[in-house]
Amino acid sequence: MSATVAETLVDTLYQIGVRQIFGVVGDALNPLTEAIRRDKRIEWIGVRHEEGAALAAAGQAKLTGRLAVCCGTTGPGSNHLVAGLYEARKDHAPVLAISGGVPAARRGTDYLQENTPDILFRDVACYTQTVTSPEQAPAVFHQAIAQAYAQRGVAHLNIPADVIGAKLAQAVPSIATLRQRAELAPAEAEIEAAARLINEAKTVAIFAGNGCRGAIDDVLALAAKLQAPVMHTFKAKDLAAFSHPHWIGGVGLIGGAPGTDALHDADLMLMLGSDYPYSEFLPTKNRVIQIDERGFVLGRRAPVELGITGSVAPAVKQLLARVDGKTDGTFLNKVNADREKWNASLDRDAEEKRHHKKIKPQRAARRLGDLARDDAVFVVDTGVVTLWCGNWIRQSGRQRILASFNNAAVGTSLGQANGIQALERDRQVVVAVGDGGFTMLLGEFMTSVEHKLPVKVVVFNNREWGLVHLEMEEAGLPAFEGSEFPNPDFAAFAQACGAQGFTARTPDELDGGIAQLLAAPGPAVLNVFIDASELPTMPHIKMEQIWRFGMAKVRESLIAMKGG
Repeated sequence: MSATVAETLVDTLYQIGVRQIFGVVGDALNPLTEAIRRDKRIEWIGVRHEEGAALAAAGQAKLTGRLAVCCGTTGPGSNHLVAGLYEARKDHAPVLAISGGVPAARRGTDYLQENTPDILFRDVACYTQTVTSPEQAPAVFHQAIAQAYAQRGVAHLNIPADVIGAKLAQAVPSIATLRQRAELAPAEAEIEAAARLINEAKTVAIFAGNGCRGAIDDVLALAAKLQAPVMHTFKAKDLAAFSHPHWIGGVGLIGGAPGTDALHDADLMLMLGSDYPYSEFLPTKNRVIQIDERGFVLGRRAPVELGITGSVAPAVKQLLARVDGKTDGTFLNKVNADREKWNASLDRDAEEKRHHKKIKPQRAARRLGDLARDDAVFVVDTGVVTLWCGNWIRQSGRQRILASFNNAAVGTSLGQANGIQALERDRQVVVAVGDGGFTMLLGEFMTSVEHKLPVKVVVFNNREWGLVHLEMEEAGLPAFEGSEFPNPDFAAFAQACGAQGFTARTPDELDGGIAQLLAAPGPAVLNVFIDASELPTMPHIKMEQIWRFGMAKVRESLIAMKGG
């Protein structure tokens, strides 16, 4: 029996493991939503803004590596998807975006909500296509999903209203091929060359990126064999427990001085599965081996002596069998001693802040990490909250930490958290977001409430664009009034939505507020009033930066005295 284009698409998505589709209903999507309703195997999760749908799909895909799906209807509905889809594009996650299109007979006449989506989606999508006939649909569906998986990015389909509801005689071909990309084994000769360089080096430091996911046990075994400290990107922070003796910490602004120094002090840096963009924190004078399955990233962040195209897992297994073990642990012991001093200073800082009159954001981040479940998922927004959580949450090794890693977009955390929570409604999913980011897509909290997604939101409320404020001061400029703003009562907002809302205004209220939030049975918000004047801990602050911060504060005081 023949099926419609929409029914064929729904059946195909179910066969490859899709269990939810996020979107906003609209007339061009009516055949699709009707097919979902009648099929009953896939859950439709209606959101309050199409960007929230794209973010939810991106969050799912980033967490699992499996295809996730979002929808928007004609014109503005599909346009709204684009901003959220950059999360998937920049963080290399497979997402299928479906947009409804105006009927073919109306195209080219400036019809209501008509646009040219293939042009609009061309930058964000690795594949974009308008389905112009039912006969074309099966092959295009296959190609879109295959491209999303193969290139780990966004595929976009525009399906006009007169096509998506039309009858179709054939099914999507070769469904068994629609799966995650296989690992790429490196050439043995290159691994031999890498082993020789490693054996020649007196000290080795490993820099681990997200490409180590799924291979972390072997990476740590290699570190133990080489007496090597392992530093990580923010995206890879959750791969191992904070307390692991080889897992030293991050580098750059999200990290500490011990990790940054270790990369520069080692004879050789082994860079695994990372395209870390902040090259100013990477070494330039020691030897570097970089291994990544994306050959085009080799050598573009740091000068590389040997670049190897291949996936981390098979590469590290081969290295483990070939490298000589090192017995001198002096370098590792020094790095660990530096790390202990660094962490002790952060601990003292946190304890001192406990008795301050205002809630210090680093303490809020630390206590949130300490009190959350051992397998919680933290979704961290962009801004100064990224620095607080990236540096202060001490992950268990089972917890996951997601953020807008490469897109660095404000306001993306709640949408991603909704998608993640929809996968496992019993798992604890915690959003850490600034007040500016939370208000950007405030309506997506209603998505949480409507679909009983028990997301827990901690609002780091500093009444300003915190990171923008810092950037102004770092440049020696007084904070511009546009960086500060009033806020609603976020706890009252949550309650108005039918959820629970809590507030912490003083340090004594912080732990109780977090405990109440995490114990709430459904979605909830904790409004934490943090000290807006607190500066993040940075690994290497130069004197000229201190001078500029000081001058900015003087100028702010003078402006305040003059009344603006």
